[in-house]
Amino acid sequence: MGAYAILKFFHVLLAIVAVGANVTYGVWIRRAARDPRALPFALRGIKALDDRLATPAYALLLLTGLAMLHWSQDTWTTPWVLTALVLYAVAMVLALWGYTPTLRRQIEALETRGLESMEYRALAGRAQLVGVVLAVLMILIVFLMVTKPALWSPS
Repeated sequence: MGAYAILKFFHVLLAIVAVGANVTYGVWIRRAARDPRALPFALRGIKALDDRLATPAYALLLLTGLAMLHWSQDTWTTPWVLTALVLYAVAMVLALWGYTPTLRRQIEALETRGLESMEYRALAGRAQLVGVVLAVLMILIVFLMVTKPALWSPS
């Protein structure tokens, strides 16, 4: 087994970990909605998963993906690779400067102002919207990685 196969294994494993962690966020929120007393725990659980599992896995995904380019016939200008990298950059900006601070502020608003506060509700809505956009971006990236479509003819 060569270095490329091992790198690809870790790349796929990291994608499963990162996207898999993100998929659970909606489950955490829906479960906590049944008992609002569980909401602070659920939100802190989501934050812990995001900070300690998903975000590091996404960072390592970029590194392993770029390393795999070194051994593959594709380059970063290959249309599906370039599209995936652009989507990844958009997703990371949205995650790091949109979702993460919103989640932190959402937890703070819940704990200091309560579930019914306008601030909490606005932040919860924003977190949900950004989360959905991020999910769509990640699904598109996974689609590109798996199918490697010919999007346009490279120059």
